[in-house]
Amino acid sequence: MSHAFALAGRSFRGLAPVLALAALLLAGLLPAGAAAEKLNILTKAGPFAVTIELAVTPAERSKGLMYRTELAPDAGMLFDFGVEQPIYMWMKNTYIPLDMLFIRSDGRIASIATDTVPLSTETISSGPPVRAVLELPAGTVRAKGIAVGDRIEYRLFRER
Repeated sequence: MSHAFALAGRSFRGLAPVLALAALLLAGLLPAGAAAEKLNILTKAGPFAVTIELAVTPAERSKGLMYRTELAPDAGMLFDFGVEQPIYMWMKNTYIPLDMLFIRSDGRIASIATDTVPLSTETISSGPPVRAVLELPAGTVRAKGIAVGDRIEYRLFRER
């Protein structure tokens, strides 16, 4: 899909995503320096688009969404661990409740933790080995009908 933006009679292709990212930065919903991308959660009710930040390095995964006070309803953070393994998360220094989707390498949701408790140091386990975790604002799973077995459509995941 090609996005175009016109200003003073001139067309600027591809500028719409840049403007959307700038709006998120100005609103304080995305930290400076963060790269935003899109993914789709394919549910029985239909696809749900999410603007994500990636947490790939150990430092990014360690910080996650700590110290944030808000998260847009269609935003999230995707933690990529590179290989399938048991994953353990916690909410230390995280001020907003979250839903967590634990995702296998093929993009299927293996397990879900909903309405996690802010600031808790209780361990939240993936259960089975997973490659990634998608954190979303609490209530998203219920509101969008996201379920175990639904698929995440994103470049990291390949169908088997």
